[in-house]
Amino acid sequence: MTENKHVKQWLDEMVELVKPAKVVWIDGSEAQLAALRDEALATGEMEALNEEKLPGCLLHRTAENDVARVEGRTYICTKNKEDAGPINNWMETSAMKAKLLPLYDGVMQGRTMYVIPYCMGPIGSPFSKVGIELTDSIYVVLNMDIMTRMGKDALTQLGDSNDFVRGLHSKANVEEENRYIVQFPEENTIWSINSAYGGNVLLGKKCFALRIASYQGFKEGWMAEHMLILGIEAPNGEVNYITAAFPSACGKTNLAMLIPPEVYAKQGYKVWTVGDDIAWMHIGDDGRLYAINPEAGFFGVAPGTNAKSNFNALESTKKNTIFTNVAHDLDQNTVWWEGLDKNPPENVVEWTGKKVNGKEYTAEGGKLAHPNSRFTAPAINCPCLSKEFNNPNGVPVTAMVFGGRRAKTAPLVYQSFDWAHGVFVGSAMASETTAAATGAVGVVRRDPMAMRPFCGYNMGDYFGHWLEMGKKLGDKAPRIFNVNWFRTDDEGHFIWPGFGDNMRVLMWILSRCKGEVDAVETPIGYVPNAEDINLEGLDDVTTETVRGLLSIDKELWLEDAAGVEELYAMFGDRLPKELAKQLAEQKARLAK
Repeated sequence: MTENKHVKQWLDEMVELVKPAKVVWIDGSEAQLAALRDEALATGEMEALNEEKLPGCLLHRTAENDVARVEGRTYICTKNKEDAGPINNWMETSAMKAKLLPLYDGVMQGRTMYVIPYCMGPIGSPFSKVGIELTDSIYVVLNMDIMTRMGKDALTQLGDSNDFVRGLHSKANVEEENRYIVQFPEENTIWSINSAYGGNVLLGKKCFALRIASYQGFKEGWMAEHMLILGIEAPNGEVNYITAAFPSACGKTNLAMLIPPEVYAKQGYKVWTVGDDIAWMHIGDDGRLYAINPEAGFFGVAPGTNAKSNFNALESTKKNTIFTNVAHDLDQNTVWWEGLDKNPPENVVEWTGKKVNGKEYTAEGGKLAHPNSRFTAPAINCPCLSKEFNNPNGVPVTAMVFGGRRAKTAPLVYQSFDWAHGVFVGSAMASETTAAATGAVGVVRRDPMAMRPFCGYNMGDYFGHWLEMGKKLGDKAPRIFNVNWFRTDDEGHFIWPGFGDNMRVLMWILSRCKGEVDAVETPIGYVPNAEDINLEGLDDVTTETVRGLLSIDKELWLEDAAGVEELYAMFGDRLPKELAKQLAEQKARLAK
């Protein structure tokens, strides 16, 4: 399928290592995919669902020991430890290969190796990148078809270049103790073994589009970020684009697919989804920052997704979707998960494959779907997909938003003083966990830019790269904001309604970017005047409520600064001096 000598040489080496019974090139044709689906159905790897209700949809179950990304078994391997940094698991490149080569030796004997050429980003875009994944899993092939632009077009995009990410995956025997997900950023290479679950094996996703791509961006002068991309269209047709980074469990997909509340919908405002998870951003010819979504699908968490919480995500799953580790409703031959509705099916197979009475099982506290069960849905299914989704140049970014889950500290929204201060705000990002078992609530996990698990090099250098990008962008840089939808009252109830009403905050953000509203200067940044947040149609939120949500407790912020100091100490002299200065200045402002 290709004359590219770099690809052929690498493929020969890998075939010699893993020794498959046969090698099949994936061309992306419907005929080939249909044959693979049929094979997966025949072996029981996949189950076909109700063709009327869920046309083209399939159900898959992973092994019980293989249900999520495994941060403890995920490595960044470089020649020098400092280049991987203190946050990543590290092993020296040749030492890791010595460890893994025996596991790969002959691992595909008796199996078929599928060669998947794929493109991250629109075909024909100068900002897209090509990868080739070798795998012994049909599940991987069928998911990669949804999540990437897979097949011959990707090889055309590559041409005779050597700039492709080399991915080697084998499910092997799915042994937990020998599971490794390893990135070699200096060699553009990813090795994954002994997993057959989503994020560990769909190598285009977190492994390439964030861990490897973040390093590529560092070297090549662009950014790979764990950010959604959405567009807000005004009644006059003007669209402004926002990118936003949130740690997990902070409603990222919900925000990306937001449905405007009535106050905006009736005026003709619309929200468009460009991406729900990853943004690749480059400086355009006009000096502004442009973002593309490198992915072609959504790999979303199923539990909690319903017509009320995220109508657009649910609609996206109605056809040609792969469901992983959800429950199988045998009477309807459809799927079910916790939070889909309040009516668990009685005649059901739960996620591990046991046939149970769903009503009784859930009443006794059992989970029919795994909490991290997933849907892999084509982006093209999404009712609010932006028409710029395949734009090879991407979309211009007006504002960048950071956010976390803080019960008391962060206000509803604030704006950074400038780009460098915005990098500080992103670097200090954190979320609070609830550790109910020990009674400890509000354990703060620092997750800078929501990239803690995904930065493919030293995070100190990564902060430096952000500062550098700001210098290049100058006055054309997007404005940087921080939001917190999760402030609670003294009983622990959320004060802000969230979901679609978060658009009210986004509208203030856009007004600030256009210079249409003033703000109040505080020690942590600019906060809105409470009257400038549109509350029309909200019965139980008053201007007074918003004033409370915007309050800043200096004592809490000084405590928080100590946590940032702890984080920064990890990076030693790799921490940019500018960030130490930003922290010192913020502490001084808070102490006044």
